[in-house]
Amino acid sequence: MLAHRLTDTAHLRLLEERDASELYALIDRNRTHLSRWMPWAAGQTEAGTLEFIRLTRRQLADNDGIQTAIVADGAIAGMVGLHSVAWGDASTSIGYWLAEPYQHRGLMTAAVRAYIELVFGAWGLNRLELGAAVENERSRAVARRLGFREEGIRREAETVGGHRHDLVVYGLLAADWRARPAAP
Repeated sequence: MLAHRLTDTAHLRLLEERDASELYALIDRNRTHLSRWMPWAAGQTEAGTLEFIRLTRRQLADNDGIQTAIVADGAIAGMVGLHSVAWGDASTSIGYWLAEPYQHRGLMTAAVRAYIELVFGAWGLNRLELGAAVENERSRAVARRLGFREEGIRREAETVGGHRHDLVVYGLLAADWRARPAAP
């Protein structure tokens, strides 16, 4: 998963330190959109973006998850990645965001699908979890499209911009993924 093609014009790839300015500029242009759902977005700085990139590299080196940029039409369009991996429990969770101009193109669904294949294939994990604010219908739609099951709501689980959000918890098991109908 160090690089993975999603479409003819989009792919996933690891971040490099030289990506800090481009990634920060994307966040800055989409700050209003991202700040509604992402607790880090309102205060993100270019220095913080560089530190995030360094953290993603340490995470990978420590075998504790992976973060990749979604690149579309030659530019960074968003991020998708796995949080810490509970190897003993064979589970992890996924997070993602996409800049507004790149939405409604199937990019996030393709990116999350690639991660599902990694988690249940090469990594041999059993469970993938996804959390989304109850009001974040676009994020929740990705989970539903890919066969995640809604497992419950964590009340007031996340504070974003001074507002407490209830989070819907979705889970997907390896057996569920293998038993799904073949894609058209």
